[in-house]
Amino acid sequence: MISKARERRLQSDDRRYLWHPFTQQRDWEKALPLIIERGQGVYVQDTSGNRFLDGVSSIWVNLHGHRHPALDRALRTQLGRIAHSTLLGLSNVPAIELAKKLVHIAPRGLTRVFYSDNGSTAVEVALKMAFQYWQLKGGGFQKKTRFMHLGQAYHGDTLGSVSVGGISLFHERYKPLLFPTFEAHAPYCYRCPLGLTLPKCKLSCADSVEDILKGHHQEIAGLIVEPMLLAAGGMITMPAGYLKRLRRLATRYNVLFIADEVATGFGRTGRMFACEHEEVKPDLMAISKGLTGGYMPLAATLTTEQVYHQFLGQHEQLTTFFHGHSYTGNPLGCAVALANLEVFKQERTLERLVPKIAVLRNLLKPLWSHPQSTCR
Repeated sequence: MISKARERRLQSDDRRYLWHPFTQQRDWEKALPLIIERGQGVYVQDTSGNRFLDGVSSIWVNLHGHRHPALDRALRTQLGRIAHSTLLGLSNVPAIELAKKLVHIAPRGLTRVFYSDNGSTAVEVALKMAFQYWQLKGGGFQKKTRFMHLGQAYHGDTLGSVSVGGISLFHERYKPLLFPTFEAHAPYCYRCPLGLTLPKCKLSCADSVEDILKGHHQEIAGLIVEPMLLAAGGMITMPAGYLKRLRRLATRYNVLFIADEVATGFGRTGRMFACEHEEVKPDLMAISKGLTGGYMPLAATLTTEQVYHQFLGQHEQLTTFFHGHSYTGNPLGCAVALANLEVFKQERTLERLVPKIAVLRNLLKPLWSHPQSTCR
């Protein structure tokens, strides 16, 4: 806990100098900001010494609690070696070891890892890879320049990821800057755009995806999906079989299947990755958030040998993927991510989720019969 005088200075300086994300600053400046100073386990503590349950896991990133000994230790150890070294023309030990671990735990077929620094950039990388993949294949494939996404989808805030988003509140303002996409109905809609009721709506939403692919697959480079759950879109859950059907449709119509596991990965749906629920193997997969257990900004885009090999060529052919980030493969982030995966193993994190999921399911059952419920 800090002194009251310093707390007041911090509150004043916050309102004077900071610009907060997704925040109407005029309203923010009218109140005293809550300033977090430290954390321990599932709790965070403010500058006045009040403790709060970190119910959003610091925006879905903190998996094993704050100040976890193993994660703290991994950071301290890596700091004794090197904090950062570029992957441009060089490599580093934690980046190599983490890439190998990620390929080992990812859905089968994903064999290559490209690092970035947050969920938006991981999606951006996937979109650019998918686009360039078809361009390098040449011929009629070069017409595949557009992407398809679900309504109410959210894939990040960079311009590419915003282009494949479907939440007007976040994206409408930037429409003149975005590239055109194909948008299909989201599953399990709160208000079905087709005016249908469940379970008819489930079938029709999947049919709408097929209709678009059938008519435009020659133009579509990739179909991007948050597996099993549209998170920011309102926690819209996919009915059984929906994700698998989308994967089959992408294969049938020769479209790359991109899984955005930024929010759903690392145990958030009870499996390491949400794709595992229906044994779906994507062509590209974006991960971030829980990758480092809430310690460091780090992201990765995983892809297949098929995609990777399309980029191989002679220097003068310019098949290189010209994309990168200053902190790509940051050793501190990779080191703590390795420790995070070890905690999953040592503490049997996924195993221990099973009874918790059962308790929550029972507690939520009364809501299933609510008139506004989409679970009926």
